[in-house]
Amino acid sequence: MENWQKQLKYDPLPKLLSSEDAAVQYLTKRDLLEKQVGSVHSLWDLPAAQKILKKQKSDGSWPRSGEQKHTAINYSLIETWRFFRFLVEKYEFTREHPQAEKAAEYLLSCQTDAGDIRGFLANQYATYYTGAIMALLIKAGYANDFRIRKGFDWLLTMRQDDFGWTVPLITHKFDRETQYRLTSEFAKPVEPDRTKPFSHNWTGMVLRAFAAHEIYRKSEAAIKAANLLKSRFFQKDFYSSYQAASYWVRFEYPFWWNNLVAALDSISLIGVSQDDQQIQQALKWLIDHQEPNGLWKVTYAKAQEKDTAKNREMQLWITLAICRIFKRLSE
Repeated sequence: MENWQKQLKYDPLPKLLSSEDAAVQYLTKRDLLEKQVGSVHSLWDLPAAQKILKKQKSDGSWPRSGEQKHTAINYSLIETWRFFRFLVEKYEFTREHPQAEKAAEYLLSCQTDAGDIRGFLANQYATYYTGAIMALLIKAGYANDFRIRKGFDWLLTMRQDDFGWTVPLITHKFDRETQYRLTSEFAKPVEPDRTKPFSHNWTGMVLRAFAAHEIYRKSEAAIKAANLLKSRFFQKDFYSSYQAASYWVRFEYPFWWNNLVAALDSISLIGVSQDDQQIQQALKWLIDHQEPNGLWKVTYAKAQEKDTAKNREMQLWITLAICRIFKRLSE
């Protein structure tokens, strides 16, 4: 077994390689076993990927089903982010594919002159979604695009005094009614109170953009933020939104909210050493909580996880992500 595998209690490869998901098999062979597997374009033709593409609108976005309560919220932006995650993270679509390029351009059409991507919280700043979307765009081939550089410039101006990030709106103690109005109507963006501490949840999402970029991941800003993020492993967030410490061990793939696996994925790309005490603590937790079948559960915040087809599939992707982290850190 390779060095990274020796750290684990159980071998995850048999489960990953026997998966009925062709994308899981392909990426396991390529990323973990370093085998020649042919062009990634083969993933683009998979039925699951094609199913997503069939729902795409002519402008590159995806429609939202159900009621659209607030005219100032861009529901198409939310849905496009939701589906673009699957195309990029599971099937590795890039701008070489016409529909992926259309989706990317739609997301970038929601970028303001300031550099942020706006519409999730009506007209309020959404640092976390801007960073997370930028990460996908970088992976899709936009790393050198001037709009990505503009996004990084904006993110760097939006840091707290401690060099982490939060959502500017929640650094103020607005009552529920005011907060609801600000995030559902076209109100002027609220500037952050920079003296307030960073949020590890939102810093984790922003950091994905830096981690995805070969140049920015080496920046002082990325390293500082990575150190902040790992300092908060298994702790409650400072702010009330997603505050419980249990959110660290609720996993999903592709990544949406911050959690231990998503955070380690970014931190390992930025280059924090495996010997770091806080990284060791996180890796030990993962080792201790691996299932005998070689996989990891979707959530450790509940006493029992539902045995559904969706959760069984999710376990494979979470396990693949965790194995990538162990391999990356061991190198």
